[in-house]
Amino acid sequence: MTPVTLAIIGATGKLGALTIDALLDRGTDAGDILALGRNADRLAELAELAERGLRTATIDLDDVEGTAKTLTGVDKLLLVSFGPGDRVTQHGHAIDAARQAGVPHLVYTSGLEAPTTILELAADHKATEELITASGMPATFLRNGWYTENHLQDFNGARERGVIANSIGDGRIATAPRKDFAEAAAVVLSTPGHEGKAYELSGDTAWSFTEFAATAAEALGTPVHYEALISEQEREQLLAVGLDEGTAGFLVTLNANMRDGAMAPTPGDLARLIGRPTEPLAATLKTWL
Repeated sequence: MTPVTLAIIGATGKLGALTIDALLDRGTDAGDILALGRNADRLAELAELAERGLRTATIDLDDVEGTAKTLTGVDKLLLVSFGPGDRVTQHGHAIDAARQAGVPHLVYTSGLEAPTTILELAADHKATEELITASGMPATFLRNGWYTENHLQDFNGARERGVIANSIGDGRIATAPRKDFAEAAAVVLSTPGHEGKAYELSGDTAWSFTEFAATAAEALGTPVHYEALISEQEREQLLAVGLDEGTAGFLVTLNANMRDGAMAPTPGDLARLIGRPTEPLAATLKTWL
C-alpha cells in the first residue's frame, strides 16, 4: 500500500495534538503523520511523546515558498485555525503554500455556520473559507462549534465561590469536549469521501447557564448559583478585574452573540462523524474535579 502523508499545521496546539492522538488511536501509522508548527520545542515534545516515528517540521508561514517545499508530497493537510488576530493573512499563506505544493485535499477547522452566523468571531472563518474556495483546491470545512473546555473557568468559579455570572442569560450552547472535535478531524483525514463537504460540528445537546450551574453543583456536591447580568454590568465587572477595554468589549459581544443563539445549533454532524454520541456536559465536568 502506498504511504499516505497526513500533515497538520497547528500540531503544537491543543486541538492539533489531540488530532494526532486520535489518528494514532484509529490505527494511522505515526510515520504517515507530519506535525507542523512554529514552536520547535513543542514539536520536539510531540515527537518524543510519540516514540513511534512521528515526523515533525518547523514552518514559517510568512515564507510561503519554504512552507510549500515542506508540504510537497502531502496527501491531506489539516489547517487548524489560528487564534484571533491577523489570522486570515496567515491562513492565506498556508493556503497558497498548499496550492503551490499541489496538496490534493485541504481540511480547515472553521466556525459553526461560518457563512451565515451572527457570531462576530466567525468573520475570519468565513473569509478563510472564501480564500480556500477561490484557490480551487478540493477542501473540507470542519465548522467547529464551542468547546466545553471554554467554560473551565466558569466551573472553577463555581467551585471557589458558588456563583457563575455572565450576560449569556437564557442563551443555549451546544458544546462538546475538544477531543470529540479532534476525533472528527482524524476521521476526515483518515477516511475517503469528504472532499467538497462542510460539516457543522457541535454537541448533541444545547444547555443554558442555569443548567450548567445545576450540573456543576451536582458534580461538586455544593450549591452553585447562576447570576444573569446585562451587558453593561458584565463590562464593568470585567474592567474591574483588570481587563482592558478591547478585551472586555470582545467578551461582552461574544456573550451577546451566544445569548442570541449563535452556539445553539445541534445538527448532529459531529456525532455522525465520530460514530457515537458526543460527550455530555456532566461527564466532562466530572473530569475537572
